[in-house]
Amino acid sequence: MLALGTEAPDFSLPDVVSGNTVSLSDYSDRAGLLVMFICNHCPYVKHVRQELANLGKDYEGSGIGIVAVCANDSDNYPGDSPQAMKEEADTFGYVFPYLHDDDQSVAAAYTAMCTPDFFLFGPDRTLVYRGRLDESRPDSGIPVTGNELRAAMDAVLAGRPVTEEQHPSMGCSIKWKPGNQPAYFG
Repeated sequence: MLALGTEAPDFSLPDVVSGNTVSLSDYSDRAGLLVMFICNHCPYVKHVRQELANLGKDYEGSGIGIVAVCANDSDNYPGDSPQAMKEEADTFGYVFPYLHDDDQSVAAAYTAMCTPDFFLFGPDRTLVYRGRLDESRPDSGIPVTGNELRAAMDAVLAGRPVTEEQHPSMGCSIKWKPGNQPAYFG
């Protein structure tokens, strides 16, 4: 996992909704930046996608920028193609950019392991939180609240330290293109 205190890896990726290129530098004036690695077909993401939409709406204009990145191999997983990503964003009302990482270099730079996977950076763009949204899982009976990630985001907005008690994300592995799987992935 990317170590706390690590500087945010740079990115410049196309937003499948607007068609614009979105970069790390676009958020330089924000109090924080949340980078979410998600996709369309993963049951873990499907379980939380309404909360992801809620999170985007609840924190819109709050000072924390939010981007979602899909790095899955869309040739072998057409449900994660840019067109399907756009449809997903439109259907669920994502108000944040949904970025396509076609060459998977951004996922590798962030050491993203699964979908969903969350990386929150503070005002100096160093990592303050990496891990799960909350303790809910598909078929767990535990409601999706986003409470763990929301607490971290609220701490950043308040200028408080984020708790070091953080739990890794759980979900579907990134679908790497043949020959692209990074060494850290095993």
